Amino acid sequence: MTTQPPMKMKRKLNEKDVPTPIESPEPADGAGDQNLPQELPIEPSVSPQTVDSFENFGLDPRLLQAVAKEGLHKPTDVQTQAIPLALEGRDILAHAKTGSGKTLAFILPIIEKILQKKQSLQTTASVYALVLVPTKELAEQITRVFTTFTAYCTKHVRVLNLATKASDIVQRSLLAEHPDIVIATPARTCAHLPEASLDLSALSMLVVDEADLVLSFGHEKDVQTLVLALPDNVQSILMSATLRSEVDALKDLFCKDPIVLHLNETQEDNDKINQFVVKCAEDEKFLLIYVIVKLKLIKGKIIIFVADVDRSYRLKLFFEQFGIKSCVLNSELPVNSRLHTVEAFNKNVYDIIIAADENEIVLNERPEKKRKVSKDKEFGVSRGIDFKNVACVLNFDLPISSKSYTHRIGRTGRAGQTGMALSFVIPADKYRLNKHVTVPSTENDEEVLASIVKSQNKKGYEIKDYVFDMAQVDSFRYRMNDALKAVTRVAVREARTRELRNELINSEKLKRHFEENPEDLYHLRHDSELKAVRIQPHLKHVPDYLLPEGGRKAVNGGKGIGFVGLKGRTNKARKASRKNKGKPKGGVGKRTNPLKSFSAKRK
Repeated sequence: MTTQPPMKMKRKLNEKDVPTPIESPEPADGAGDQNLPQELPIEPSVSPQTVDSFENFGLDPRLLQAVAKEGLHKPTDVQTQAIPLALEGRDILAHAKTGSGKTLAFILPIIEKILQKKQSLQTTASVYALVLVPTKELAEQITRVFTTFTAYCTKHVRVLNLATKASDIVQRSLLAEHPDIVIATPARTCAHLPEASLDLSALSMLVVDEADLVLSFGHEKDVQTLVLALPDNVQSILMSATLRSEVDALKDLFCKDPIVLHLNETQEDNDKINQFVVKCAEDEKFLLIYVIVKLKLIKGKIIIFVADVDRSYRLKLFFEQFGIKSCVLNSELPVNSRLHTVEAFNKNVYDIIIAADENEIVLNERPEKKRKVSKDKEFGVSRGIDFKNVACVLNFDLPISSKSYTHRIGRTGRAGQTGMALSFVIPADKYRLNKHVTVPSTENDEEVLASIVKSQNKKGYEIKDYVFDMAQVDSFRYRMNDALKAVTRVAVREARTRELRNELINSEKLKRHFEENPEDLYHLRHDSELKAVRIQPHLKHVPDYLLPEGGRKAVNGGKGIGFVGLKGRTNKARKASRKNKGKPKGGVGKRTNPLKSFSAKRK
């Protein structure tokens, strides 16, 4: 493959030498995708190269040592194609599915170039590489990956994450130490530009991860400001899971004549996720999810997506009635709590996360329906965050578009593993039959489902209808009704307030304590009971007489919808807690203490 020398100008300028402004993307037509832009026409991609090992890239030995420590042997397709081009200094626009290794495809070239620069004794007080991300969670995740692969060269490569809750004064002091790599959202980047605390005069590499979301999350003005501050001859790398009009706008601003890498999904990749759809009424959602979780028809870790924040707390309180532990993840919680929740989930502390990804419906939200509670605009669950070993993605509420569905189910079946996606769909004739548990977003479920099926069929996916034998689960219906009656609107509001207050305390007041005592952080739980409703102890146990004649398997007709989860590492804290349950605290118990058990009474 012949390569061209890098262009002198990396930005598209008009006749007045001013960067072209970003145009708002026009909405696309189609069921379920009313306000989402169409995908771009695909440009020819470069021919794939045969690379059997990371050593073929000619990377620094310290970098190869970190790669070997992580157990990585053969690079993925996007890494095979992107890493050589990035090392040559070419602009890249890479489109690959979630979990394909896009992050490592730009991290390794950045570290390698910095090491080469330090080896040639070229030093500068400016930032070498800037990584832009749409959310704080993704910024923290990428920072950890950088830290992992710079383990053997920490003195030569310094990384700084600006997408934290630290004050501007603290961040300015950290920038004064001249980090080599800065990771931030566009808003946090522009916050330091007027004060000149962030020096981009000698910037060499710019990476925009999840490029299609950077503009979708409302960073248009920040991106325009950032373009004016960039120097010439900046190598730009854009990574995205989809090619949409937002990516085209960023490509015109940051790149010129980029190489487009379009890595299609193979049928083998598609078969790793089994997709099912269950058509049911609104109250039957709660009935089915109770049966699925309580009877363990699906084994392993589950991410449950719901429509909004209220919905997440309603489902959590519903689970509490049956003694089912779960934790909530939404935009109202402090960023430190969200990051710790994801980390604990990846370490198998929690098995169920109820996620409300509200940024995916921000385009359809009416002004009069917006809540007064301030939400974090730089928050996203369905994109960017690396959830590990997820057995099932359960769409309790169907998303509003086929693209959102694709990104949601991308949380499972990652890195060569298998997974399962199960979605509840409300037919039009059953909408609003149960008004107290109905959400407006489910009104067009059938239209959205048709769009999803059409989109998935084009990619080689097959979405199967799964019909539960409702006669077998009717015996559980009265329990479901008792639990739903206890979860009132007042209870949901109180639980929402209590959870937010508790998480604020954990996030702020205990932050310094956790920095000094990191082992205590693993004992902090996010799945504790809110206790906003009256708990009915008898609902926690499932008596045998409620089970069908064929047992648990008879609920789904013996077809085996259950997914045997991955055998991850067991959490030591949870294992020790179970082992010591019921034992007296404080070392010597009452039964073993002779002073306490001694009796002076004569027999």
